[in-house]
Amino acid sequence: MNNQKNIPELRFSEFTEEWESKKLGEVAEFLDGKRKPIKESDRAKIKGKYPYYGASGIIDYINDFIFDEDIILLGEDGENIISRNLPLAFRVTGKCWINNHAHVIKPSHNTDISFLTYCLERISYLQYNTGTAQPKLNQEVCKGITIEFPSLPEQTKIATFLTAIDEKLQALKKKKALLEQYKKGVMQAIFSQQLRFKDDNGGDYPAWERKKLGEISEIKKGEQLNVTELTEIGLYPALNGGINPSGYTSNWNTEANTISISEGGNSCGYVNFNIDRFWSGGHCYSLINIDSTINV
Repeated sequence: MNNQKNIPELRFSEFTEEWESKKLGEVAEFLDGKRKPIKESDRAKIKGKYPYYGASGIIDYINDFIFDEDIILLGEDGENIISRNLPLAFRVTGKCWINNHAHVIKPSHNTDISFLTYCLERISYLQYNTGTAQPKLNQEVCKGITIEFPSLPEQTKIATFLTAIDEKLQALKKKKALLEQYKKGVMQAIFSQQLRFKDDNGGDYPAWERKKLGEISEIKKGEQLNVTELTEIGLYPALNGGINPSGYTSNWNTEANTISISEGGNSCGYVNFNIDRFWSGGHCYSLINIDSTINV
């Protein structure tokens, strides 16, 4: 094991210098003062080619811009700070408009922007959340986030390496999207009964029956956990309406091999089959006591 301070065990061999702990406010400038929100009704009158960004990415295109530089956006508020269903920190280059739901961060000259973006995206922001009604990342709190930095050449090499992996992932995602599109079409044919399978003897299966979900299972709503009760790691995932866990907890309230359904938000209606025990939150439904004649 490497016992030197602030040096990761896995590195590119040509780099040996210690990494330095720095606060985000020391290596980057916040340009939040230049942001400007535009109501949807007003955006409808100024449609154009420039992307209009919110907390989690592009939400519209308009005919004007207020930024034209290489910057990082960090979502300022919203459930995504906890659920992380979408990227929270992402790099933006060129002409664009940014509303007041994303912090605008411009790294200093000795900080690789891609490296800093990866650093910010990998952080868990549970401990930095200052919101009550909804999660929020206060600018001053963000400026105090501590990050470990190697030398600029090592930052660049790490960022280049991770970018190459991202490019391969994007290619795989395109293939996955095509397969999902194919699957969606097949499922439509199956569940509309346009496509029927034969039994092992080549005969027809019995006609389908129409039943309500409440007739074949009990639908149980979960119990809300306070954000302060969640941890980054733990025995059981806490599902609270998103695609990914909101955090982890040492307790569970729902057995393994249970179907969960998201109640609301961007992931409203998301269905998942959970093979392990989990905590079902206040924005999550679980299907229990399912009819034994139904294949879960």
